[in-house]
Amino acid sequence: MQDIKNKTDNELVILIRKNPEYLSYIIDRYRLKLSKYISRRTNVDNHEKEDILQDVFIKIYRNINDYDDGLIFSSWVYRITHNHIIDWYRKNKKHISISLDDDESKLIYILQDENNIVDVQLECDQGNINLIKNAIKKLSEDYQEILILKFFEDKSYQEISDILKISTSSVGVKINRAKKLLKQKIYE
Repeated sequence: MQDIKNKTDNELVILIRKNPEYLSYIIDRYRLKLSKYISRRTNVDNHEKEDILQDVFIKIYRNINDYDDGLIFSSWVYRITHNHIIDWYRKNKKHISISLDDDESKLIYILQDENNIVDVQLECDQGNINLIKNAIKKLSEDYQEILILKFFEDKSYQEISDILKISTSSVGVKINRAKKLLKQKIYE
């Protein structure tokens, strides 16, 4: 059993295609990560979050044969989750809402420039954390999503590109635009 936990995602996909019982290892590997991502993107209670998460794992299982081994598996999983969240909002006719309460320490780093200098003069105190949270919530969904994937989910440009189905250069442009708009919103 220990050997299975050390397998790569792609090795687990091969095993799952042969025997669905191996899906439990993917679930164990991604449950916490996807749960946090769903919480950040939806701001729902735990019951609804678990329902969404369960639906995501069902979709992963149903589509495992369509997974392209040339892609990063985690990006594929996040893409399914991203699409399911959008469908969930449409189905439930709810407005998009985000939650950034689980890791407030990351908020100030969104404002860093390429030299790791916070180019907005804010200290990391609770008042400024709330200011940044409120400014992010004023951004469009696209910009919220890209900031969450980059700064909270720690996804690379390539992974974000795969998840959102945009080019890596567009990822960079969108991140820079989102950061610029965020700085403007902070001072509105």
